[in-house]
Amino acid sequence: MAYHSNLLSDKVIGNLAILPVKTKVKGPATMPDDATGHDIIDEALYYFKANVFFQSYEIKNETDRLFIHLTLFISECLKKLAKCGDKNQATQEIYKLAVYNVSIPGELGFGLKSIFAKPSSSSDAGKHQGNPNNDLRFVSEFLRSYLTQVRQECGQRVCTKVFFNTEDGKPSKWWISFAKRKFIG
Repeated sequence: MAYHSNLLSDKVIGNLAILPVKTKVKGPATMPDDATGHDIIDEALYYFKANVFFQSYEIKNETDRLFIHLTLFISECLKKLAKCGDKNQATQEIYKLAVYNVSIPGELGFGLKSIFAKPSSSSDAGKHQGNPNNDLRFVSEFLRSYLTQVRQECGQRVCTKVFFNTEDGKPSKWWISFAKRKFIG
């Protein structure tokens, strides 16, 4: 049985949870009330090595969808980091991966369309501050900004873990070995 997130959210777009994130990256994500506690990125990194061995994943709530998105993103990061020679190059590659061509549920480039729903109702649109007209375009851009911010923070943390305490400046083989594992599929 795969590991699931322990966090819950009352904010949802489509069927993807919007959770607070400990980050210094600019974006729409709020900071958690308890800044010393863990967030969804911490959980995704903590359970990543165990979860990549599972070919299926039972979704229990909307938070699990964000958890899946982050797990898949961590896999992509590790594939990029395996080809990088040092931490500076890795940081640049991860930044590019995090911010360029960020797709949201319902768009062509977004994977796993069967488990992610695109924002489609005025109830999605009306849930977020700064959207007085219940505009779906606003919600789509909010979601894109949120996912970009979360991916940037996650990428930074992955780089820190992969290059932590490596004396030769190369990525940790213990992390990079998981780049070949395929999660869900």
